[in-house]
Amino acid sequence: MAVSKWRSIADDLIKKIDGGEIARGAQLPTELELQVEYDASRNTVRDAIKWLTQRQLVVTHAGRGTFVSRKITPFAVELSPQPGLGPGGGDGSAYVASAQIQNRRPSTSDPRVEIRKATGLVARQLQIEEGARVVSRHQQRLIDDDPWSLQTSFYPMAFVNRGAERLVDAVDVEEGVVKYLEQELGLTQAGYQDLIAVRPPDQEESVFFDLPENASVTLIELSRTAYADSGEPIRFTVTVYPADRNLLYYNIGDVPEARIEVDGPA
Repeated sequence: MAVSKWRSIADDLIKKIDGGEIARGAQLPTELELQVEYDASRNTVRDAIKWLTQRQLVVTHAGRGTFVSRKITPFAVELSPQPGLGPGGGDGSAYVASAQIQNRRPSTSDPRVEIRKATGLVARQLQIEEGARVVSRHQQRLIDDDPWSLQTSFYPMAFVNRGAERLVDAVDVEEGVVKYLEQELGLTQAGYQDLIAVRPPDQEESVFFDLPENASVTLIELSRTAYADSGEPIRFTVTVYPADRNLLYYNIGDVPEARIEVDGPA
């Protein structure tokens, strides 16, 4: 049975990608160039590109062209409590430790700090009045210099008024905000509640994560509300993970040390 023209074009492009002739992340030739190279019609070339796109081998960005998808090595993220850090403690240090175990290079942006009015979910989770001021700390997190997750934490402005003034500094809190609040305000994080949802990315997220225009990659949104031993909410953190590059897992109870194995860079 003869192979259709568009499929033979798609197969040849795959060979070029696998063989390194067209590098990962590189732009494919334009439609016109492909028409000339393969002596094919515009519709035939488009069918070939559509087939590659459906298999997430290439991505098309409006006004920019079609690019070969980068090979993504998933990053395993442990969401359960870390030994010695308490329930929900050390989110940042756990992220760094997980990356190092997997031979990956973690990095984070300096926090973008804003003082905002609490609305809707933020006000409810922090148990404060709508319109009350909160401090938001937003960071971009990368693995091997590639965008991997976005995280925004909200804290009552009352914490700043009580002495936790470093919350409004646009620099990383080296010891971690959880430990800082314990040291400065005596607020010991005793537990947390997670809500996990799946949703499509918005435009800003699509640009940051370099996602396909058709939004075929969904986002995993983890909303974590942490509580002090008094029952007082001390932070509300929203972390966004693209599903194409993250594996989320929990360890509950007595679990062997070799828990999740993900092939990463040697």
